[in-house]
Amino acid sequence: MTTALIIDGHPDARSLTAELARRYAAGHGDARVLALRDLDFDPHLRFGYRERMPLESDLAEAKSALHQAETVVVATPLWWGSVPAVLKGFFDRALLPQQEYRYTKLGLPEGLLDARRGRLMLLADTPWYAAPFTGLPAQTQVARNTLRLCGIRSVRTHRMLGVKDAGPERISTWLDRAERLGARDSRVSAPVRVAESAVLTRA
Repeated sequence: MTTALIIDGHPDARSLTAELARRYAAGHGDARVLALRDLDFDPHLRFGYRERMPLESDLAEAKSALHQAETVVVATPLWWGSVPAVLKGFFDRALLPQQEYRYTKLGLPEGLLDARRGRLMLLADTPWYAAPFTGLPAQTQVARNTLRLCGIRSVRTHRMLGVKDAGPERISTWLDRAERLGARDSRVSAPVRVAESAVLTRA
């Protein structure tokens, strides 16, 4: 069984995002849910990269969990084309040069996380038919510019669109899917070489 870390980026424990994270963990059996709302840390990178801020104990423990995980899952809503402030702040503070990534002499990024695979569960009120026009920049931000940059080469994105209009049956389908994904990931022992994008639909 592989170890997994699920980063719950929603500020509200009663959210669908939080429940998706819990259901994935239930299906996996050896997964830790890292609910960012429960961590005690300053989400502001107050000096940019000019000066390193001391790590709070919760943040240091979260970074350790990131480096130990074989699978990293990020569950987040889409707000104003991006992710909630607590998740962005976590990325800013926890993913640091020479620790989670570095640049080669040619200026190319090199990821330092050991996770073999990742998943992004992205929820948005945007209906599926409007996505091609509005775009989903948070998907690029998290999957490509964050997880892959830090070394997680295979990231599968699951988009749940139209959340605010989704009925109980559709929500139940998403939750069951999250649990199945967790069970599937717990059985995977070989690296996944090809990244996929699975469309679930739901905000």
